[in-house]
Amino acid sequence: MPLPIFWFFALVMLFGAAAVVLLPNPVASAMSMVASFVGLAGLFVGLNAYFAGIIQILVYTGAVMVLFIFIIMLLDLNSDKKHTPKMAPMLAGLGIVIAFTIQLIGVINATPGKALPALDLPAAAQHFMNEVPVADKPGETEKIPTQISKNLSSSNLPDVHLIGHSLFTQYNLPLQILGALLLVATVGVVVLSKKQIH
Repeated sequence: MPLPIFWFFALVMLFGAAAVVLLPNPVASAMSMVASFVGLAGLFVGLNAYFAGIIQILVYTGAVMVLFIFIIMLLDLNSDKKHTPKMAPMLAGLGIVIAFTIQLIGVINATPGKALPALDLPAAAQHFMNEVPVADKPGETEKIPTQISKNLSSSNLPDVHLIGHSLFTQYNLPLQILGALLLVATVGVVVLSKKQIH
C-alpha cells in the first residue's frame, strides 16, 4: 500500500474514533463510527485482506450501524435530561487512555526495525494437508491436499478459507457464545423498546 493512502485511511479511522467519544449527539457519534469502520476497511484492503475489508463494510458499516442508529432513534436518547459529568468516571477514562498509550508505546519500541520475513507458503500448505489412513496399509497415513493447501501451493493466500478454518476449529465455542450474546442483546432491545399500555 502506498504510504499516503495508508495515512489517509489511518487518519480517517482515528478521527472517526475520536469523534465517537467527543460528539454529544448520539446519531453523529454513530455516523463517526461508520467513518472509522470505513477507514479500517481501507487498511484491510491495503494489507491484501480483501475479504476482511468487504466484511467490515457489509457487516459492521452496513448492518450493525444501521441497527445502532435504529435503536438510537427508537429509544430517543436526546430526550434525556443533561447530567453534569462526574469526576470519578472522567478520571477512570483518563487513566485507561494513559495506560493504553503507555502499552502502545512499549509495543512500538519493542518491535524490531527489521523487515518482516516473507511468508513460507509451501510450508503452510504442508501444515493444512489432511492425513487420512491408507486402506491397504494399516497404521500408515497419507496426506491429501485441502483447498487451503492447494491455494497456498499456488502462492495465493486464501483469507476466506483461513478465517473460516480458524473460526470453526480453534474458536468455535467463542463464536457460539458470541451468537448467543447477540441474540440476548436483540431480545433485550425489543423488551426495552416496548411501550407500556396504561
